[in-house]
Amino acid sequence: MLTPPVSPGTFIGSVLFAPISASLRPVFLCLSALVATTGASFADDASDLVARGRYLATAADCAACHTAPHGGTPFAGGYGIDTPLGKIFSTNITPSKEDGIGNYSEEDFARAVREGVAKDGSHLYPAMPYTAYAKITDDDMKALYAYFMNGVKPDDHKPQKTELPFPFSIRTSMAVWNLLFLDKTRFQPNSAKSAEWNRGAYLADALEHCSTCHTPRNAFMAEDASQPLAGGSVGSWYAPNITSDKVAGIGGWSDDELIRYLKTGNVAGKAQAAGPMAEAVENSLQHLSDDDLKAIVTYLRDVPAIASGDKPSRAELGKPSSVVEASLRGLPGQMADENGYHVFSGSCAACHQVEGQGNDHYPSLFHNTATGEDRPDNLVSTILYGLHRTVGDHVAFMPAFGPDASFTDRLSDKDIADVSNYVLANYGNPAVKVTPADVVRIRDGGEKPLIVKLAPLAAPAAIAITVIVLALIIWLLSRRRSRPALG
Repeated sequence: MLTPPVSPGTFIGSVLFAPISASLRPVFLCLSALVATTGASFADDASDLVARGRYLATAADCAACHTAPHGGTPFAGGYGIDTPLGKIFSTNITPSKEDGIGNYSEEDFARAVREGVAKDGSHLYPAMPYTAYAKITDDDMKALYAYFMNGVKPDDHKPQKTELPFPFSIRTSMAVWNLLFLDKTRFQPNSAKSAEWNRGAYLADALEHCSTCHTPRNAFMAEDASQPLAGGSVGSWYAPNITSDKVAGIGGWSDDELIRYLKTGNVAGKAQAAGPMAEAVENSLQHLSDDDLKAIVTYLRDVPAIASGDKPSRAELGKPSSVVEASLRGLPGQMADENGYHVFSGSCAACHQVEGQGNDHYPSLFHNTATGEDRPDNLVSTILYGLHRTVGDHVAFMPAFGPDASFTDRLSDKDIADVSNYVLANYGNPAVKVTPADVVRIRDGGEKPLIVKLAPLAAPAAIAITVIVLALIIWLLSRRRSRPALG
């Protein structure tokens, strides 16, 4: 016969305390009720911890890199991150015991997140921004662990392995890199600043890891600490200066504009998020509370200004222009940049309009940071890779025209250079010129740092050193054999 389910407290009172006299039973029933209430309290606390961990994981933008595109399982890995070293594939961080982190202790988890060292001792590449996550507090690390172990569905997906060329394939070399460039200091509040400023600093520097993209890197691909948030290359894209400088940075933006950009990725007549920033807005920033977004803005406004010589601001350059379009329409061969016009007319004008003013769905091409920047990286990358950004129910979309585009939309490197020059000359920064070689450079991941340029010499150098060492050993052994015996 089946018995009705009982609560833990009732079970303890009726079974463990069954021999107790009836006069004491009320006392033990009260105790059992207390045990049941305490158990519920523990459950509530655990639920709160998981919920807090979910918010922290969102702020840290874990999903953007650890979820494969086009319907991949959340956090199951497989996203290919293009870096100057080669393509790095993200790992499975679901609680799968086969292919994920299901066997990680909280200590294992914290070490991987903060120091870039997996449970098996292998080193992660800093495409995983552990240099920023090193600042995460112990309490927040506990909440993150609780979320990934209890709030994420396990998935036995085995992502593609990262296979970088020699010498970057030697992961143990990251131990030396960490020794030189990893600061393991936890976030320390600044007592001279407000609580809002400190919250913004923690979000920006630790969880949102802004410096990972927006700080230039040195020859060894470590962040240049002398130029925090002054702008840096992110593969084919360029993360601009976000210091408080009024021209080169975001000092000329209003608080409302900055908050709107972080929350939506779109400030009409100023900037639109694309590439990695679009992913940050879509997966992370739009889901933060208004108070947290305001805190980030408060902090960024106080970041020391770093100028770059841009005059005027990249968001203020350009104006509507229809003169060139009208003069070229139907009159082939009239101007040197005719090909750029024809590409613009056939592929761009329907959305951005012939005067470049855009409409309710597509941004203007003037007063646009992508066309007003002193470098063409983001304009060319947007043409190459397109744009997709979902905020709430709104989807911002622009098709790609590069190698991954459909055959009918695909543009050659020369076409992309020509249309970029047309747009820059008529709507943006005319001082910037684009060549087909620039398009190739940007398409191939941007300018390579010194460490990557020297990489082809690593194998011959290793062979030469090995030969020299072997020759030295043979020479020493031969001398020992030829030395006459004493006595």
